[in-house]
Amino acid sequence: MRFFALFLLASCLLGADHPRNLLVIQTDEHHFKTLGCYGGRVVKTPHIDWIAKQGAVATSFYATTPVCSPSRAALLSGRFPQHTPVVNNNIKLDDKIVTFAEVLRRKGYATGYAGKWHLDGDGKPQWAPARKFGFTDNRFMFNRGHWKKFEDTKNGPRVAARRNGRPYYGVEGADEKSFSTDWLTDKVIGFVNANKGKPFCYMVSYPDPHGPNTVRAPYDKMFANVRVPIPASVNKTRAQTPAWAAKAPRVTADTIRVLMPKYYGMVKCLDDNVGRILAALRQNGQLEQTIIVFTSDHGDLCGEHGRLNKGVPYEGSARIPFLIHCPGKIKPGTVVGQALSCVDFLPTVMDLLDVKHGLKVDGRNAVALFTGAKAKWDDITFLRSTTNPQQAWLCAVTDRYKLVYATVGKPWLYDLQEDPDELVNLYNDPGQRNRIRAMTRALAKYCREQNDDYINRPRIKEAVAAVLD
Repeated sequence: MRFFALFLLASCLLGADHPRNLLVIQTDEHHFKTLGCYGGRVVKTPHIDWIAKQGAVATSFYATTPVCSPSRAALLSGRFPQHTPVVNNNIKLDDKIVTFAEVLRRKGYATGYAGKWHLDGDGKPQWAPARKFGFTDNRFMFNRGHWKKFEDTKNGPRVAARRNGRPYYGVEGADEKSFSTDWLTDKVIGFVNANKGKPFCYMVSYPDPHGPNTVRAPYDKMFANVRVPIPASVNKTRAQTPAWAAKAPRVTADTIRVLMPKYYGMVKCLDDNVGRILAALRQNGQLEQTIIVFTSDHGDLCGEHGRLNKGVPYEGSARIPFLIHCPGKIKPGTVVGQALSCVDFLPTVMDLLDVKHGLKVDGRNAVALFTGAKAKWDDITFLRSTTNPQQAWLCAVTDRYKLVYATVGKPWLYDLQEDPDELVNLYNDPGQRNRIRAMTRALAKYCREQNDDYINRPRIKEAVAAVLD
């Protein structure tokens, strides 16, 4: 009873006269299982886990397209990639797109961004792109690249690791002031310190734990002797491998043992820096007034299925962490199991902020799921590949099942509860016909309403028609 009374008190104190701040923390190519709140056991992540414990964790949150640029565009706009029109990496976000930051800027919020942007074409690093999309202070925004060392100069920020006068991905000499994660965290803290007592919206996009798998001391050796878990799917058979996943170079258990210790080090460095941000908000009295979101643009298979990186609908590639802290609205310890994706972020967070955005969005407002309010919810979301002319795929996913249609090979249906390693194709199981029909019908409806022409690709069209006829 005492806790509930305190929760109601917080709800009253955080009313419309006290606008909430918004802080979005995004990592890059982050396997969700490296976090304690998602069951990770190798790396202790108490600060990131704090966000989950004091707020909500979404257990089935997906990158709308599991590569950098399309996923980022979807998160910022609430639109599917074909509408932004960022369907591949390095495509410019359309000038007409209104982001959540622009909505809040128009409402009088101080806005800013630090870190990797990847929505302004080929520029690399290209500091402070001219098109700000609502992020007024974008001095520390760089368009793309996975730089490990930064510095401030009289002419502005730059990559501090240099070779033959040009920036490169070296980590030599990086310390707690110059290493990318630490340096960007300093910019976040500087911004929140400068905006005490004012509503703010800030987004930091860390380039880690994306490769190259390098990190500053002491994180570089922190997990050198750890026993790296080897995923069961690394040794799967050809029959367990869909055609859409068959062409990538095979990764062995030995490769995983070599690569993962420094990946863990990057994750630990990120967690320590999230702790620094939380400490600054707490010291400033801003913590209880701030919605904090922790997420990533996409995952990294980290050796699962004998693959690295992303781009496929496997869980390690497409499923991403999503944690949200919103005192007075989201009860601590909330778990949201329904399937969501990046397009659902904007309408949901705008509602939590009590801001009417007035935008045309494709995503759904999921506030009821996070606040426990009664609402009708269809537990399904839709993912799509990049526009590889030789191969494309469409995916419908619920909290438990994942259905994939592709332009190569046969369709696949996974039961993620009984088969978390995604090894067994249930598509031809007679007991799954009704489920396949329902999920295919929902996928076809999405394609029709959202103008997704992948459904007209010959093999996908034929497979979908066979189910729905």
